[in-house]
Amino acid sequence: MYVCVCSAVTERQIFQAARAGATTLKDLRRDLGVTSECGRCATCARQCLREAQAGDTAALQLAVA
Repeated sequence: MYVCVCSAVTERQIFQAARAGATTLKDLRRDLGVTSECGRCATCARQCLREAQAGDTAALQLAVA
């Protein structure tokens, strides 16, 4: 699913960024461009990052599938 339409960032990319070491929304902005345009994706992007950090395997499997 697309999380950030402005930068065409998907849930999968956020999970991958988290696995690569992203820990904050600022990291996602730097690495993927999330929230760099309109910012409407901030809440969803933050939630995806939290799920990745929590090791939510069900969400991770959906994102990677």
